[in-house]
Amino acid sequence: MARIKHIAIRTHDVDKTAAFYREAFGLKDAGKGQNGVYLTDGRINIAILKVTRPSGKAGIDHLGFQVENLDNAVATAQRVGARSLTEASQITPTDPSKPQSYFEVKLAGPDDQEIDVSETGWACTPLES
Repeated sequence: MARIKHIAIRTHDVDKTAAFYREAFGLKDAGKGQNGVYLTDGRINIAILKVTRPSGKAGIDHLGFQVENLDNAVATAQRVGARSLTEASQITPTDPSKPQSYFEVKLAGPDDQEIDVSETGWACTPLES
């Protein structure tokens, strides 16, 4: 079974938004990337990302599912209507103290929502059985 393990939030002020989630909910730092920071509760990773899209829209940007088999999950999603936005790509965070690399595929769901699918997950997102 796939697990929701990653949620990305776009914001105009990364530091302020990350501080809010740290202080309000006790989330911990999980890493830093080129466009934002990653926080975790130990099970789910939340990316706080700078607004970079022309619309300037802030809010929930995409969600990520960690799956047991990337190829099978992508094929199943495509069979029921998902569109591929990317091929599998390796992501390496820029924070050397958090060296976890991972692979993900970006899909578009039936309403064009962006979905990340990863077999290896994101920082601090163990795959439970």
